[in-house]
Amino acid sequence: MSVLPLVFTSGWASGINAYAVVLLLGIFGATGLTDEVPESLQRTDVLIVAGVLFLCEAVADKIPYVDSVWDTVHTVIRPVAGAVVGALLAGQSGSLSDIAAGAIGGSTALASHFVKAGTRMAVNTSPEPFSNIALSTAEDLGVAGIVTFAMFNPQAAAIIAAVLLAAGLAILVFLWTRIRRFLRRRAQRREEKRLAAEEREAAVRAAVPPR
Repeated sequence: MSVLPLVFTSGWASGINAYAVVLLLGIFGATGLTDEVPESLQRTDVLIVAGVLFLCEAVADKIPYVDSVWDTVHTVIRPVAGAVVGALLAGQSGSLSDIAAGAIGGSTALASHFVKAGTRMAVNTSPEPFSNIALSTAEDLGVAGIVTFAMFNPQAAAIIAAVLLAAGLAILVFLWTRIRRFLRRRAQRREEKRLAAEEREAAVRAAVPPR
């Protein structure tokens, strides 16, 4: 079970930025910083594709509403990436079955993905773009920092990832309540404006004598 903390941490990170996880793990393995990374993640073509997609995500993730579209597209990609990375890590160590590791990595990635996507929906209710940029940058730095930390202290990194995931889910519940309240208020304002416009039109018709 020694690989389990790394599988859990990589799953959490994959739900936020799967391409960064693949890129970082591949670089760590290729440079010899760790023996836990399978050779399939160290291939040059894998690193190039992961790097290009990471740059695409780094841009799309900082643009309001584009980030939510990007998250929607990656609802399947991130959990699958978390499951594949988890299975590869387990197969490399041989201490955890591939199926169990894939399930852990995929489910953790799915949970953290929902936290990320839900948080972005809440942030997009604000018209200014700076919060998106700040949040995206914090996510990128957090993923890089925790995945790097997991290479040397997997148990501690897994604990940090678990705390962040639990806190994120709690925040998501709170934000989702606010999002629903915001959407209801906006719908009510639109309905009030529509009724007011209809009343003005009716008043104008009543004031104009027929020809």
